[in-house]
Amino acid sequence: MQKLKPQVSLPTRARPRIVVVANLTASLLNFRYDLLKELSERAEVVACGPERHEATETALAEIGVEFVQFPLSRAGMNPVEDMRTLRALVRVFKEFKPDIVFAYTMKPIIYGCLAAKWAGVDRIYAMNTGLGYVYSTHGLTFRRRAVRAVSSVLYRIALKGVDEVLVYNRADAEEFRERRLVAPDAKLSIVPGSGVNLDRYGFTDPPAGPPVFLMISRLLREKGVFDFVQAARLLKETHPQARCQLLGPMDANPDSIGQREIDEWTREGVIEYLGETSDVRPYLAACSVFVLPSAYREGIPRTILEAMSSGRAIITSDAPGCADPVISGETGYVVPVRNPEALSRAMASFVESPDLVERMGQASRKRAEDSFDVRRINAILLGKMGFSTKTRDDEAN
Repeated sequence: MQKLKPQVSLPTRARPRIVVVANLTASLLNFRYDLLKELSERAEVVACGPERHEATETALAEIGVEFVQFPLSRAGMNPVEDMRTLRALVRVFKEFKPDIVFAYTMKPIIYGCLAAKWAGVDRIYAMNTGLGYVYSTHGLTFRRRAVRAVSSVLYRIALKGVDEVLVYNRADAEEFRERRLVAPDAKLSIVPGSGVNLDRYGFTDPPAGPPVFLMISRLLREKGVFDFVQAARLLKETHPQARCQLLGPMDANPDSIGQREIDEWTREGVIEYLGETSDVRPYLAACSVFVLPSAYREGIPRTILEAMSSGRAIITSDAPGCADPVISGETGYVVPVRNPEALSRAMASFVESPDLVERMGQASRKRAEDSFDVRRINAILLGKMGFSTKTRDDEAN
């Protein structure tokens, strides 16, 4: 772990200090860059991530955010590894002496909040971006039930006494209450996702010709990859001109899809697999409709927001979080989870009525502008943490 220089005590500081804890270093750049930039204009900021990632570290340094690596096993339940995570975060907090700790996703929330309390941090915020694989209701095994039970206990301990818990949708808020993951009197709020940078994901006209359906996701069964493939197979029986594309990385998760399955679908001609990328914008520009038939406990999928901002109609499932950004029949369609037949029918509607591609895509962009602008979301988060929503330059003027 990178060492931090000793810091002066709080009373002599001109600016507050905040530590942001992530479960994936690249997410600091991909999902939190705009928030970190806003924070760095108001505070001294350290961002903690589990692996080195040169592009992220360079980008953070350019906005004055210091990066600190800490050990974290993202998918495992090894108590020895988890204790290493806890001890490392306690050291970071004691050395940096932050006024605020802001942790997001499951393990950073659990071990970040515990470490912050043990280190005497004054204010602690936890943002759950989706309950994910552990709390999915499909395909429950004995092991997953055990993991869920342990996770619930850890959540209750870690979240006790934190200043505020943030979630992305009403279903997750209800789950936190019903499972007693937070105390009855805990402050629990809903924020509309991580938002999207409307300039970075600018509107583009959809391509001419037969519609191109694009799914962007980690290659997990719970994300609905098999449902997308089966829907594509059904669609091509009646509309062979339609193209169905899949973009995203394989994953270490036990739910992951393997290369053999991808190769079979490609040989069959049902799917075009595009591999993985660090920049989805060219792929969004080249598609007609974005598809995410997830059965996963999403928060609000960032890929849906990026596609909406790019001016693409959305087809998604009614799984918690997925349907929240979509107005069915106006910005796209919401179909039942694990229902490739319904998914195929929704896809076919864009083939049979091509004007829907443009009309719903424009409506998607407007909804992104009205409800999911990252500046609006960040203003909410900054306000909750007690920061002004004006920059220092604004205040100087």
